[in-house]
Amino acid sequence: MTAPTRPVPGTRLVFRWRKWDGTPHWQRDCLYLGSDEWGDWFGQPVGWPSTRPGREIVPTEPCVTLMPSTGDYAFTHNPPPHRTRVYIDLAWDVGWSAEGSPAGIDMDLDVVQRVPVEPYVDREGVLRQPGDVYIEDRDEWDEHRIALGYPLDLVARIEQLAVDLERRVRSGTAPFDGATADGWLARLADLAG
Repeated sequence: MTAPTRPVPGTRLVFRWRKWDGTPHWQRDCLYLGSDEWGDWFGQPVGWPSTRPGREIVPTEPCVTLMPSTGDYAFTHNPPPHRTRVYIDLAWDVGWSAEGSPAGIDMDLDVVQRVPVEPYVDREGVLRQPGDVYIEDRDEWDEHRIALGYPLDLVARIEQLAVDLERRVRSGTAPFDGATADGWLARLADLAG
């Protein structure tokens, strides 16, 4: 997916996710912030909702999301006091839709870095330490890759990418270094005014 022209920074958009079988998934109200060497950046101001069938989240902190040109993930950075610093949705065909808004297929696996103040047990029952970086939703991945018939070459690619992203987040390389996203958070603050 490629937009013929990008919107003007500050344009309000809806980032639309769906699952492999076409069913709707998350929709996030956001602002287009601009692009850099890593890809296109979007910001979600405080109070702008994220919804999916049966659930709505209204954020109490802003966040920014990177949509790289590779089309295989979307990286969301949350500043303090949010307890999830990094959330990367592994994806297929994430990019600009024909309608000129960001869209993609959620591929279940996520790379996460939560920053709790003490050890905790994650959704899969694993004890995590503060600052751990890990791959989440392996159970959903295992179920969906069979039930929804993910192609085997795509399965191998997504699994390899998840491990690579986990390593890159753990090492703090750009754009996962915090400083890169902080610049876009400042831009969001200016545009959301």
